[in-house]
Amino acid sequence: MKITLGKRKVKNEMYSLYIQFYKGSVVENGKRKILRDRKTLNIFIHQNPKTPIEKRENTENLALAKKILSIQQAEYYQGKYKLKNTRKGKRLFLDFFEEKAEEKINSLKNYGTWTSTLYHLKKCISPSTIFEEIDQEFCDRIRKYFESEAVTKSNVPLSDNTKYTYFNKFKAAIRSAYNEGYLITNYATKLKSFTLPESKREYLTLAEVQTLASTYCKIDVLKRAFLFSCLTGVRWSDINLMTWSEIRDDENGARFLFRQKKTDGVEYLHLSPQARELLGNRGFPEDRVFVGLKYGATFNREILRWCNRAGITKHITFHCARHTHAVLQLENGTDIFTLSKRLGHREIRTTQVYAKIVDSKMKESANVIPKLNIKL
Repeated sequence: MKITLGKRKVKNEMYSLYIQFYKGSVVENGKRKILRDRKTLNIFIHQNPKTPIEKRENTENLALAKKILSIQQAEYYQGKYKLKNTRKGKRLFLDFFEEKAEEKINSLKNYGTWTSTLYHLKKCISPSTIFEEIDQEFCDRIRKYFESEAVTKSNVPLSDNTKYTYFNKFKAAIRSAYNEGYLITNYATKLKSFTLPESKREYLTLAEVQTLASTYCKIDVLKRAFLFSCLTGVRWSDINLMTWSEIRDDENGARFLFRQKKTDGVEYLHLSPQARELLGNRGFPEDRVFVGLKYGATFNREILRWCNRAGITKHITFHCARHTHAVLQLENGTDIFTLSKRLGHREIRTTQVYAKIVDSKMKESANVIPKLNIKL
């Protein structure tokens, strides 16, 4: 590729300077077409400088444009021949990571994870560390920190899930640094992530849900919201924010049209008549559907007490209602693809965890061995 400095006439007898990138040519319909891009510099020079001031402006602006041209040419050859970019190599790594964290500010949960990772990186990386100092040994040292040294603010070792999440943010930053020319080696491809342990997903059987539905709950809005989640699989965060403008009633039934808080995906969820009944009478469009629903210790304790009254000894949280919906759907014949759509999963492998819970063949295999005549 050829990179040159160009100019074009603009108003007021000035030239506008730009950098032109020649990318070769192709033949289309028997004619050769030149491939090129332009990058406007917003730097101007006089077409016919007459005064000393105009001549000085031309000299200074032309010199600036040539410096920018040199940088563009150097960056191209550094990428082509894997030469180290000394200018970018001097940048502080923690400043770069903080910049990447700020890019996530519109996604509060993701932003929180990046800032928490930054908190730990500041504990194991010197604030003066620049990209020139980053190598495989540096990256391995960061992994070792998360593996055996990192603790919470309460001085408790990080959980396996937290190690996995924080270290992956570090790898993502290293990958971005490579893509943006700060590193000539993508160390992220050589770093082994932590193994994410399979979590136990507690859920309720249909009989247990029926028992809960018939059992007194001190907080009526909590009972309706929990059972609604069992019937729909909607997360607490989306139920809590639900307004009547998102509930559509028509001749085809009821639907919940909303944007998932966790994934930011837009969902169109059909509701069963019973799920719609749990919402109650329609209010004003901007009104919350589940008025008074809160997240906190009081509501969490009431879920456990409600379960105890129903004779359910499992440790049930509000999120278990979502797991319950997934299991009940699969047990009653819903295919994994449809369930994935209902739950709003981006990847079907996320939904396949529930298929492992509801494995009819595994259930059948428990009884294939003939009954033994056991005497104890």
